[in-house]
Amino acid sequence: MMLAMMLTSVAYGIVENPYMVNTQSGWVKGFNQNETVAFLGIPYAKVERFKPPMPVDKWDGVRECDHWGPQAMQMTYGRELSEDEMSETNCCVLNVWTTGKEARKPVMVWLHGGGFDSGTSAWNPGMELAKKDVVVVSVNHRLNILGFLDLSACSDEYKYSANVGMLDVVAALQWVRDNISLFGGDPNNVTIFGESGGGGKVGTLLCMPPARGLFHKAIILSGTILNVNTKQMTEELGAAVLKELGIDKEHIDKIKDVPYKELYAAGQKAMAASIGTRKPGTPMMWGFGPSPDGEMLTQQPFQPGFAAFSDDIPIIIGTTFNELQRLAYGREMTIDQAREELRPTFEDDTEAYIRAFAEAYPHYVPQDLLSIDWLFRPKTIITADHISANRRTNTYVYMFTWRSPVNNGSVHGHELKFCFNSLQHSKNELPEPTDRDFKLADLMSSSWASFAHTGNPNTKGLPKWKPYDAKKGEMMVFDHKCMIRHNPERRLEEIINRHCFKQLEEFWREH
Repeated sequence: MMLAMMLTSVAYGIVENPYMVNTQSGWVKGFNQNETVAFLGIPYAKVERFKPPMPVDKWDGVRECDHWGPQAMQMTYGRELSEDEMSETNCCVLNVWTTGKEARKPVMVWLHGGGFDSGTSAWNPGMELAKKDVVVVSVNHRLNILGFLDLSACSDEYKYSANVGMLDVVAALQWVRDNISLFGGDPNNVTIFGESGGGGKVGTLLCMPPARGLFHKAIILSGTILNVNTKQMTEELGAAVLKELGIDKEHIDKIKDVPYKELYAAGQKAMAASIGTRKPGTPMMWGFGPSPDGEMLTQQPFQPGFAAFSDDIPIIIGTTFNELQRLAYGREMTIDQAREELRPTFEDDTEAYIRAFAEAYPHYVPQDLLSIDWLFRPKTIITADHISANRRTNTYVYMFTWRSPVNNGSVHGHELKFCFNSLQHSKNELPEPTDRDFKLADLMSSSWASFAHTGNPNTKGLPKWKPYDAKKGEMMVFDHKCMIRHNPERRLEEIINRHCFKQLEEFWREH
């Protein structure tokens, strides 16, 4: 019997093979990617429409994990994607990058952006970050109407349908717990991190009881657009979708057979006819996203904090200078012209806004007044104030102000190539990285990895980064010259919050 096992191992090329790992579901084979061992497209769960994820079926033989697995179903433009590229039933896959299977390194689990509607882990390969002595994992999971259609009021069979997209992420974290030591990772030292919608997912996990204990640190990059879904709203939307499709509660299982494009289109029409359609750029989101049910999700994040059971999770939270604001850098502008363009938004506070801006950024140009982020930063400061005062562990706050030579902006997502140390993947934003760019990428990725190791983001080459509190307002500025600033923009952000979140205030009054 022992001889047979040895022969089988030799046949699979397993003996002393750094690219082979025997997971709980079966053997996987990775490949060399930029001096790391990469495993792409490992299945971590199987799914049925609108139901929680289930354990993935075990496989025989060796699964070649040398290409990206399918992304979740989403609307695409241009050519049709194959089942290997985009799938409803096979999208629960993850990727792993490691530099050694025998180690016990911190694990960093990346959640991609795209709101809760679109995106893929393939946007941000993790091999360069893995060289910072961490194991990097990235995840695909169900999105949009397939991940978040609330049918719970219609049938107990779909009790958890409103949150299955996030339950997929919980299943991925369970896979990490059960398998990552085989890849050189420490399941007792897991950091979740994400940007934009991925940052929203990180915040959501901090409010999900089934995720408790599956991660130990969190990094939220540009993630504080508020999800205002209530259970009443998502149940109303679910009923509207069924009405749009002509399906009654007694025949609800017919929804399993509706083609995806027809289902997605019905969801958009139902939203417009019921709770309303969100316009991009508004300071809150609703619709097909997580819904608090008191069991899988106890509350929405960032309003202003997280669930108490996550009080011992150290957090880094921050934004970029411009985020999604329309840039004004491509045109000539005087301060008087900027003032006139600001007045419709800030009204009688326009002069106060300009003064507060000058105090925060003394070397500004008029275009900055119109180009600075008006969506993410105000709520990030409110959240940082709250969690730093009400939790048992440290909060660290940053702002990313590096500017692209292409558009002169520090926009939404620009920091990713730096925290992943992957400047070579950003030709559109940074066609010719300089030595200073490479230095910043090395510093920022080292800081992220240091936080994953110890819960402290300090690293050689950075100024001392102390935990945040509202009174001192410690903020790390990531740029060619990194520096610590103290509450430089509090007055400015108070003005922005007062004038740019009127829609949110109206929502709270109505609900």
